[in-house]
Amino acid sequence: MAFNISTEGEVTVVDVDGQLIVGNRQELKQKVLDELEAGRRKFLVDFTNTGYIDSSGLGVLVSLSKKVREQDGELRLSSLNEDLRTLFELTKLDTLFRIADSREEGLSDF
Repeated sequence: MAFNISTEGEVTVVDVDGQLIVGNRQELKQKVLDELEAGRRKFLVDFTNTGYIDSSGLGVLVSLSKKVREQDGELRLSSLNEDLRTLFELTKLDTLFRIADSREEGLSDF
């Protein structure tokens, strides 16, 4: 499991490689909060290489979204596979997040 941070223009991209679960959610949270503290306000979390997110992973995404919005920023998601897309729809989290089909789409209209 790894979280890779990169910058594309004004957007901080977080690539999630592996599962987002209780054992690693704090690492993701800290990385995004560090970037937020450094003045970054636009975030795209790319799930191209992610097959599973548990409830604690969903919780950390909701928490991060709230913190980013409080700082006048935005956190978006991209590249959810079919199972993850269904998970977000069933939990109604697709109404909280802007979800793009691809990384390029997620970056294009920031």
